[in-house]
Amino acid sequence: MANRHLARSTVLQALFEWDFSNRKNDEAVAVLRRDSAEFAPNAGDPSFMEKLLEGVIAKRKDIDSIIEKAAPDWPIEKISIIDRNILRIGLYELLFSARNEVPAKVAINEAIELAKTYGGDTSGRFVNGVLGAVYKELGEPGKDEVSKKKTKEIPRAEMPLERLGGAIIYAKNGSDIYVALVHDVFGHWTLSKGKIGDREEIKNESVEEGTVREIKEELGLDITIQEKLGENEYIACDPEKGKKRKHVHYFLAESPYVEITPEKKGGLDDAKWFKLADILDLNFYNDILPIVTKSVELILKRTGRDK
Repeated sequence: MANRHLARSTVLQALFEWDFSNRKNDEAVAVLRRDSAEFAPNAGDPSFMEKLLEGVIAKRKDIDSIIEKAAPDWPIEKISIIDRNILRIGLYELLFSARNEVPAKVAINEAIELAKTYGGDTSGRFVNGVLGAVYKELGEPGKDEVSKKKTKEIPRAEMPLERLGGAIIYAKNGSDIYVALVHDVFGHWTLSKGKIGDREEIKNESVEEGTVREIKEELGLDITIQEKLGENEYIACDPEKGKKRKHVHYFLAESPYVEITPEKKGGLDDAKWFKLADILDLNFYNDILPIVTKSVELILKRTGRDK
């Protein structure tokens, strides 16, 4: 069920905040309800989400002990917050959920998909390895079950295409140069971006026009696009519509150095200005880092700091 995948993603988001902020256990459900209302109003079945969240927290010590036994080279505190909470969800469903509600293979596959979507380059393999080891210890329940429904693999060229525009935004403030970045709930700093031409009234806007509009809506900044930095494309899984291609155009843009007024949407939890010299030490997604590195060189050139 597609909405169950969205529900698990929302539970993961709540667990991340609970874990990262060292919140009390009894605060977790309030976090989940807020996140669900804001980011996943169509997830459905709130009782499933709350039961999963409360179950993971109640069994956390047992689950963490199992993780450490299955991955002895990785103490629980050394595993990234995203990966360890994906493992907690997967192991809770694998070990404690009713088998007729969540078959073992579903628990493992859902956790792997969460890792591929929200984790790092090696998260999928790591989660697969840990859950696979536990699955074997359980005697591989459901190994011979045949899926009643096979999902047809859609060729990349036939997937729906979504256009997005984003920007590295810089500003001069006295003798310093600053860059505006946004932070997502999964612990990465990244570039402000948004959908292009996704509504009837703006369906004919150019990528540049859409990017200027999206930055204004998301950060409250009036930018001037200076040049294109590049493009990238990746496949994302919409819990309700399936896989789609996201094609992103990135630009270098300048803005006045004014207060950022971030819009709360899309899993972002912060936005701020950083001094240019500090941004390469931040935690970026791997596909964004080359864009950021290129932009630093161009900003230094445009402001005469490359000499």
